[in-house]
Amino acid sequence: MTKSFLAGVTLTLLMSTSALAEERAFPATLKAHAILPANTIIAAPADAADYLKTSGKFSTADRKRAQELGSVPGKDGVRPTGLSLPFNGQPMQGFSGIKAMPDGTFWSLSDNGFGNKLNSTDAMLMLHHVKIDWDAGKVQALETVFLSDPDRKAPFPIVMEGSTSRYLTGGDFDVESIQPVADGFWVGEEFGPYVLKFDTSGKLTDVIPTLVDGKPVLSPDNPTLALQADPSKKTPAFNLKRSGGYEGLALSKDGTKLYGLLEGALWIDSESVEQAEGRPALRIVELDAASKDWTGRSWLYPLAEGGEAIGDFNMLDEKTALVIERDNGAGAVDKACADPKEPKPDCFAVGSKLKRIYKIEMTEENVGKAVRKIGYIDLLKVADPDNRKRQGGGDGYYDMPFVTIENVDRVDDTHIVVGNDNNLPFSAGRALDKADDNEFVLLDVSEFLKAE
Repeated sequence: MTKSFLAGVTLTLLMSTSALAEERAFPATLKAHAILPANTIIAAPADAADYLKTSGKFSTADRKRAQELGSVPGKDGVRPTGLSLPFNGQPMQGFSGIKAMPDGTFWSLSDNGFGNKLNSTDAMLMLHHVKIDWDAGKVQALETVFLSDPDRKAPFPIVMEGSTSRYLTGGDFDVESIQPVADGFWVGEEFGPYVLKFDTSGKLTDVIPTLVDGKPVLSPDNPTLALQADPSKKTPAFNLKRSGGYEGLALSKDGTKLYGLLEGALWIDSESVEQAEGRPALRIVELDAASKDWTGRSWLYPLAEGGEAIGDFNMLDEKTALVIERDNGAGAVDKACADPKEPKPDCFAVGSKLKRIYKIEMTEENVGKAVRKIGYIDLLKVADPDNRKRQGGGDGYYDMPFVTIENVDRVDDTHIVVGNDNNLPFSAGRALDKADDNEFVLLDVSEFLKAE
């Protein structure tokens, strides 16, 4: 038996072991289910400009201002969701990142508003301190912190540049992930992408541009990019797709490092993106919290077959973490349209096939390489033997067939919390004709958390 043959066998075994590790599924059991109704609207602060007292005024197809409240039907593709824009107030929707606190409460945040930079200039950016009553199945807001930039830290003119209060909106930043610390909050952002720091009152103190391998990472929404005046000249270069910035931002257990996980893969050239283990891979980059400088260290997160994006990211210990990975489908597969290119109001355009939470390992040895995927739980088939679900699922199980599931953190040694981003009023994955609520679940995943 030759050395080359042995080497080939060894390589095959290693590849098989890696693949098996990635596809290793662990059980999850629903222990509690809480719901914040989709149409939960809160008032803007008293000192906010009148422009911010209503929201969603520019969500028409032609971007023209909608003057009359509730005059623009919300739709998921061609399916009406039952809610209409503009809203009288600010929606407490789009929970996009969560952190469990020692007292049993949670911090979360609403993302940029109505899906993009142009239609979200009247959507206020806010953080939420919430208490979940698992027995009653309800979510209570203890405090809402509206984000602002009174000290002019944003390196560009904000939407409310000339106002006294200078509240931030979804036309300025797309905030997607949160890490509360003693002196405020670290927030991961998608437009730049930036890592942002706010004090405890919600005042912006730092805007940190992203560098990977010493080079800028730029999305097409980065405010430093500008079109050429001459059509014969090249357009500005960017290396990240729109909505590909920080969907996940994790904090090391000692609080000294932040780990930003991009939602989209970096483009190497106009035809290819970064890969690891034969799959498109997303960068995890390390930031020193004290100096606010990038350390130069990073890891690659390879997407699973069928995976298209990540939803949230939180550390379990110094080496392992939780990551939500998903496809872009919504709704049950058995109610999907026959032809996704011809969506109809009575079927889901593309059904949900992959909604998972992975446990990953980041070590010194795999810096610059792929993280190790230890295993996953399937959010489309969560065991519910005691029938604790309040909606969705089926006989003996609960499911989360939402296009965006963007909240996960460990609650204790055996449980995690998981929640969706309902993209109000545009996502309808639970029902064909009803806007998704904000759903939070408590899952028993003891075997998964112990897995090595």
